[in-house]
Amino acid sequence: MDRTLNQPESSALSVQYSPTEETKLLENPPRFTWMAADSGERGYMLQWSTTPSFEEGATVLAGPVKYPFYTPDVVLDPGFYYWRYAAVFGKGELSEWSRVRSFNVEEALPETPLPDPIDRYRATREDHPRLWLNAEQIVEFRKRLQEDESYCSWPSFYEGSVLPWLERELISEPLPYPGNKRVAKLWRKMYMDCQETLYAIRHMSVAGVILQDRRLLNRAKEWLLHVCAWDPEGPTSRDYNDEAAFRIAAAVAWGYDWLYGELTGEERQLVREVLLRRTGQVACHVIESSRIHSVPYDSHAVRSLSSVLVPCCLAMLFENDSAAEWLNYTMDYYSALYTPWGGADGGWAEGPMYWTTGLAYVTEAFNLLRNATNVDYYKRPFFQRTGDFPLYCFSPDTTRASFCDQSTLGDPPSLKTAFLMRQFAGITGNGTYQWYYEQIRTRETFEEADQKFYNYGWWDFRFDEMLYLHDFEAVQAVEPADMEAVKWFRDIGWVAMHACPTNPKEHIMLLTKSSRYGSVSHSHGDQNAFVLHAYGEALAVQSGYYVAFGSTMHLNWRRQTRSKNVLLFDGKGQYGGRDKTLNLEASGRIEEAWHKDGVSYTRADATAAYQHEVPYLRRFVREYYFIDNAYIVVVDYVDFEQPASLTWLMHTPYEMELNGQTFRAVTGNAELLGRFVYCSSGDLELSQTNQYEEVDTDEIEGMPSEWHLHAVSGAAISHRLVTLLVPMKRAEEKLVTCEVEETDDVVHLRFTCEGNTTSIEVRKS
Repeated sequence: MDRTLNQPESSALSVQYSPTEETKLLENPPRFTWMAADSGERGYMLQWSTTPSFEEGATVLAGPVKYPFYTPDVVLDPGFYYWRYAAVFGKGELSEWSRVRSFNVEEALPETPLPDPIDRYRATREDHPRLWLNAEQIVEFRKRLQEDESYCSWPSFYEGSVLPWLERELISEPLPYPGNKRVAKLWRKMYMDCQETLYAIRHMSVAGVILQDRRLLNRAKEWLLHVCAWDPEGPTSRDYNDEAAFRIAAAVAWGYDWLYGELTGEERQLVREVLLRRTGQVACHVIESSRIHSVPYDSHAVRSLSSVLVPCCLAMLFENDSAAEWLNYTMDYYSALYTPWGGADGGWAEGPMYWTTGLAYVTEAFNLLRNATNVDYYKRPFFQRTGDFPLYCFSPDTTRASFCDQSTLGDPPSLKTAFLMRQFAGITGNGTYQWYYEQIRTRETFEEADQKFYNYGWWDFRFDEMLYLHDFEAVQAVEPADMEAVKWFRDIGWVAMHACPTNPKEHIMLLTKSSRYGSVSHSHGDQNAFVLHAYGEALAVQSGYYVAFGSTMHLNWRRQTRSKNVLLFDGKGQYGGRDKTLNLEASGRIEEAWHKDGVSYTRADATAAYQHEVPYLRRFVREYYFIDNAYIVVVDYVDFEQPASLTWLMHTPYEMELNGQTFRAVTGNAELLGRFVYCSSGDLELSQTNQYEEVDTDEIEGMPSEWHLHAVSGAAISHRLVTLLVPMKRAEEKLVTCEVEETDDVVHLRFTCEGNTTSIEVRKS
């Protein structure tokens, strides 16, 4: 046979070959990843060794491994290693070995091996249920409930999330879209109907078993068998409406697992066949179609591991070989490749709302896996730190003060975000995460939260509350008095600057980003952009409203640079279309971020983000100075290959006062004064509008206006623009003066506020 091994080059969109000599390992053992050979291989063998020649006695052989990623089940001794892989064909014939790569294992790394599939389920019980509680734990829960009727907030769960479904009519199978063309309102109604179906089956099954209540058990079984009569290839199939499919698959899994003892043999077979078919749809998409082990940037496919494959495969484990294979794939992925959206710092490139959605499901899955298998993914560094991301980039007292797709536009961070922060407090013992939770929990009841569409169709707070109180110890809240003045999430290219973060009346938050993820997935064309929240008010925002993914508001406004606080060149922005390759290429990078002597600073380069639309752009670098917790200076360096104009954009919920080179936005409790203090290409022409370009007005009917500032320059080869932003309390009149001195090479600017002077130099060349 031909033993040649195809070793494809990795791309920006693909999984990388790792680890390499440049890789700084964050945990022990390393995670091995490579590109699939795609030449008929049936799997892979893997070797790592302390010698480059892979001498016997110094080499470990692992495999066969079915997919191109692997986590060892042992911790490696600190030191330098070499690794390679080979493809397995036919009856076990090996290809040639791959190129040899090397890596270094440092001392004292977090130890996070993954048990081999042979040992992975030794702690898993073969009886039902396996999702959340097992038979012995149910007996203990029932006993504790008899001793204390308020145990784990049971009355809230029972009255608010169980009893309503007893008398509720069975939900009919959703109908197809008219002409099979997706309609946003019908899409949302369909997945909400399916979410209610999940609530009915899961909650009555759990309560019926714990209480040994025949009425609940019979009604839950009726709902389960009703749903199993729906067409798995119809409107609730994965390819027709994946959000609906995820919910129905989970509903059948919980029903099958908890009602197992209530079903006849024939009924078990029927439900299991439906569950297998629906789970297989998702598994096929994830593994064969989307191939997230090679091309990881499919948000829904990654989420479906948690929302579908974990509960469904756990429910069928020991009863179906495919379920075991899909669950192994999922657990291997969580260990080796999760998450594609962040890294060591715990950031999430898709923004805080998709952090909330993604981690809501992954923490549910991790809790199920930990309870059923004793495998604890929370020990991985990302999960120890990811609570920092909302803490710094989605502050509990802010609105419209973060990036990417957000369904909560205009609202403070959601109650589900708070629940997740409490979850990470329970995992890590970090009291500041508990503090975050308590800031939000005190202002919103479950009933109020349920009325919001971005909550009700996604999770049930009473069920979540019960599980958390049972599974985790309480953590004491700690006010984050030692928050960093500048927090740089290097993994995703976000920088947060804060003043007085624990006092909403005094809090100022400046957030900027320039990310290697560009505008892929739920990210936007907003590299080098900023948002500003101060004194309880949103002052500079990402404009627009959340209508639906794929709406004209989403595609033509929200994803586009025109809706951001950043620059346009000759009226053109960054690439924000649907080509994933171009999305990733439209990237930026944070070059520096620090705080010293009362100044918070960051510098970012977004040149690459504009290259598709403005190929004659040579350089766009933006600096932010947040000085003495009082005012902000934005410095833009722009160079072209041909004369071009720039447009300085800012968006605010309020109509602005424009006067010469100044603008002022006045709100209920705060205001923002802006002034262009230096522009190398002459005075800017200021205008504002409250219109949204290329947006269907029907989508935003009745929504409040926002105002969009356009400050346009003349054409020039080179631009140096310095903007002063002064957030202040209403009628405070904080005075900031600026003196400008210009030489042949440098512009010297001296800013003075309350007797303190800070100098900034802007180089012309």
